[in-house]
Amino acid sequence: MAKRIPLLLFIVLGCLILSGCSSLNPFSSSESFQRAEELYQAGKRAMDEGDYGQAAEYFQQIREDHPFSRWIAEAELGLADAYYRQEKLSAAESAYKEFESLHPGSPEIPYVLFRIGRANLKQFKSVDLSQQEVREAEKYFTRLVQAYPQSEYVPEAREYILQCRSRRAQHAIYVADFYMRTEKYRAAWLRYSSVLEKYEDLDEYAAYAKSRTREAYYLSLKQASEEARIAKRGSWKEWFDWL
Repeated sequence: MAKRIPLLLFIVLGCLILSGCSSLNPFSSSESFQRAEELYQAGKRAMDEGDYGQAAEYFQQIREDHPFSRWIAEAELGLADAYYRQEKLSAAESAYKEFESLHPGSPEIPYVLFRIGRANLKQFKSVDLSQQEVREAEKYFTRLVQAYPQSEYVPEAREYILQCRSRRAQHAIYVADFYMRTEKYRAAWLRYSSVLEKYEDLDEYAAYAKSRTREAYYLSLKQASEEARIAKRGSWKEWFDWL
């Protein structure tokens, strides 16, 4: 009988330990589930009221305190939307991309691809600066159109693809015009020719590039000829070196 007492104590102690551990398991806590749902609903209300900063805090709290809740995917997408609504476009882009990485099979992926494209396009600044955001936007809009042709976002995505291509054509022409002004005629000719090749369906830019291509080509030949003559005979200025 004396030997059974320690054994009984051991069993009771083990049950208490297991019971305590189960209370820490987020899957088994109805209280945790309820709290996550409350936070999510509060985040949705804040979004509806236009309080996007507060909404972001609610969704972030779900991510931090209830990462195994059934509301986690909704919270992650809600957080991305809250950033987007606040014009925190870089943060929104990262959050949408993280959602796509974590939930590739989600039915929300077409929406997410569309939002990534829009977040990038909104970060466009000027034709005379880097076009990285425009290229990234075009990539995601194109992915949406190709992978989800039946999506409700496809018609708008097609319009934005055209907008992206127009901005890239503008940038290429801007660079070509700069080369013309600085008398780098061969570089200008190559840029104008590239616009003709890549954007021939954009009539306005193609027509401009076509007319400038001829001029740049003629000037590049003239410049090359002059450079060859100088290399062979020397510049006319050298004849006056003796003065």
